[in-house]
Amino acid sequence: MQYLLLCVAILLPESLAFPVKLEARWNNTAFEAIKTYLDRFFPIHTKTPKPKLEERIKELQKFFHLTVTGKLNTETEAILKLPRCGLPDIADYQTFPGTPRWGKRHLTYKIVNYTPDLPRNKVDDAIKRAFMVWSNVTPLQFRRLYSGTADIVIAFARREHGDGYPFDGRGNTLAHAFAPGDNIGGDAHFDDDEKWSDTNQEINLFLVAAHEFGHSLGLAHSNVPEALMYPIYRYKNPANFKLSEDDKKGIQKLYGKRSSNF
Repeated sequence: MQYLLLCVAILLPESLAFPVKLEARWNNTAFEAIKTYLDRFFPIHTKTPKPKLEERIKELQKFFHLTVTGKLNTETEAILKLPRCGLPDIADYQTFPGTPRWGKRHLTYKIVNYTPDLPRNKVDDAIKRAFMVWSNVTPLQFRRLYSGTADIVIAFARREHGDGYPFDGRGNTLAHAFAPGDNIGGDAHFDDDEKWSDTNQEINLFLVAAHEFGHSLGLAHSNVPEALMYPIYRYKNPANFKLSEDDKKGIQKLYGKRSSNF
């Protein structure tokens, strides 16, 4: 079984009991939104007692550097509406055992289809530059394949697309990627209901791809707002893009530093 470092929803069956004091202030829609968000991105560890809702909200608030109140306030509700990656921010390590990483330095990738939002050459360029974000600071090298079996397969898709993790339409989660491994391990899928761009209009493909390939290489999310691996999508000018020290520390822990001989 492959382990998904996903930018897609993780759905847990348990429901949450909400205190009456919250019910007095927030409608059912807000309740369902926070329930869904917590189950997707702050799942309950199966070996620990089920925490109270207030503690789970505090966990979310602490991760996003909000005022820690344990209450579903306006500031917290605003976070739920931001476009983001769907990998859990606090992972259940029962689901992602160990530290998944590639056991080789030379990796291949293949683009199996394209979004209609951009010319193909711009998609190719965005993907190539996104891989360079990681090869510039590690010994990893990436080579594109046009046929055959690649380590990392890149695809654009809508809704249910065959991997058991359907996309949710425009907005919300933007893409997902699988942890390093065989078969679909490392593969990255992009929601084609999004409007992809190579500028600051809509969703910038380079930025999301660079984030997703971090997951394809084994990185989880960072709670450092400036980091590429922060879960919330934020536009940065690709021409001036620099990988944060937090991202470098994470990827170099997995693969080491780039040699001066490269």
